[in-house]
Amino acid sequence: MSSALVFGATGATGKHILSNVLGMKEYTKVGEFGRRVTPLESIVGDKSKLVQKTVDFEKIAEEPDLKQHWDVVYIALGTTRADAGSAAAFEKIDREYVLAAAKAAKSSGTQRIVYISAGGADKNSSFLYMRSKGLTEEGLAALKYDDTIILRPGFIAGVDRGNLAIRLYGAFTSVAKHVSSSIEIQASELGKAAALAGYLGSSRLPQATNASTVNSEGGKYTLINNAGALHLAKQSL
Repeated sequence: MSSALVFGATGATGKHILSNVLGMKEYTKVGEFGRRVTPLESIVGDKSKLVQKTVDFEKIAEEPDLKQHWDVVYIALGTTRADAGSAAAFEKIDREYVLAAAKAAKSSGTQRIVYISAGGADKNSSFLYMRSKGLTEEGLAALKYDDTIILRPGFIAGVDRGNLAIRLYGAFTSVAKHVSSSIEIQASELGKAAALAGYLGSSRLPQATNASTVNSEGGKYTLINNAGALHLAKQSL
């Protein structure tokens, strides 16, 4: 693998994916595409191989720089209903933009895609957030990349949050993580795990990751849960 493309690199997890990918000598070209891009002065890693581009997700299928081949596509796009402003706006950003970006980045040649989903993702869930993640997973599998890897983290810690209820839940998970490895993961750990999963691919994931194969209606994907991501984060890049 020699090139990697990151969507959502300005987000809490995406910024760690970007920094880890930039630090990997195996990647000679790294793209950061998004509604906005990271200020160069705040980027850690080899910036000489970085290509940044602001894109309009409503017209992303027309983006010429996505027509070139990218070996690994990382997607860390996401939002909350509160930040989006409505259920419809949330689904547009959380699912429609993700699938549009993945479709636009798909080209001929061997490609791998890595997506940050959420623990409890289920297309049949009555909860909007979990249902959207589940439908997105299924949509990505249907695109039939050569290798599709999806990470389902627990509570993502190490993120500034304004919502009091979420902060209180974070206080709970910081204690509960000592009892169960499925509860919490730091954004930095998740970013590193995703970066490494993208480089290794499904066939070379450590056995201790306990990755599983999920067969959906449209295709299949490799699933890494919170405990598996924590294990990956301890590995050397």
